[in-house]
Amino acid sequence: MQLKLFLTNALLTQGIYAAQSVLRFGCSQIVVERLDPLVNPGDNPSPHVHQVVGGNAFNVSIPESDVSQIADCTSCSFNEDLSNYWTANLYFKARNGTYKRVPQIPNRYLDGEVGGMTVYYTSPYDGSSVTAFKPGFRMLTGNVSQRATGGITQWNAICFRCYNAPNFGGDNLAPCSDSTVDSVSLPSKACAGGMRTTIRFPTCWDGVNLDSPDHTTHVSYPASGTFETNGPCPSTHPVKLPQLMFEVVWDTTSFNDPSLWPTDGSQPFVLSMDDNTGYGQHGDYVFGWKGSALQNAMNAGCFGASCSALTTQAFTDANACTVPNTVNEQVDGWLPTLPGMSM
Repeated sequence: MQLKLFLTNALLTQGIYAAQSVLRFGCSQIVVERLDPLVNPGDNPSPHVHQVVGGNAFNVSIPESDVSQIADCTSCSFNEDLSNYWTANLYFKARNGTYKRVPQIPNRYLDGEVGGMTVYYTSPYDGSSVTAFKPGFRMLTGNVSQRATGGITQWNAICFRCYNAPNFGGDNLAPCSDSTVDSVSLPSKACAGGMRTTIRFPTCWDGVNLDSPDHTTHVSYPASGTFETNGPCPSTHPVKLPQLMFEVVWDTTSFNDPSLWPTDGSQPFVLSMDDNTGYGQHGDYVFGWKGSALQNAMNAGCFGASCSALTTQAFTDANACTVPNTVNEQVDGWLPTLPGMSM
């Protein structure tokens, strides 16, 4: 009940109609390592560290087929979701130049999740129909090389929330909508309750291609406005998709001591591709829902992590789904350099 009230309030604060369906569920980590089967298939290792959740089909390459027929378990709450989701990790950079990966904590109302992220699938706020992704579908959002405002930030697609008190303090409005706690770049001050990143994916599809050479041009953000303001899809990408969104919560509180921060007052956190701005945050997605399960859920008016059209598993079961680490390197503890990054 608390979750439904929280989500409803977050949606209504945007001044728009509540969506017909909002799936919000947790996915624990299956592995943290330098692999990227979407952008760098076959490369072991890939350039930078990712945190990965979802089905156990994740590997150095993932066949361009029905992933739900390859994986046999998932770290996500819904048994039918064997997709893979991944994004960059956050590291703290000490004054002596060493790095330590920032631990992740469960999002609100998702206790039991281990690391990982919160995944959302949201239908259009105007009540119009939506087409679920198809087997073989995959996409990328964000630009790993971005170091300044621009790119997908024009669609309000990436932001960081700096919680101003323990227990998600200041988490009162929809993601990327509260200037008192949200920023497009990494927060410039210590966050008393930790930090959250939000990544929103394109919501319009060309209706033909399941992927594209750059993993982005077969999909699009709205031609004008945003998904949240019911912006229309461009004529080149007329098919409305559910809005896929990631949230990752990092417990930065153990690094809040000012004596640990740079002497010039700059913030000390970097994403795993050596990005201290946050503008290079990005997300990868390989669809792997079973059959018509996602379409059924979008049609059923489901809300949160419970859906009559889907089967929910306990986190004790979800947390048992992992894949072996295939990159022989340390990604945790104090490190002299970021994995994959030169001195």
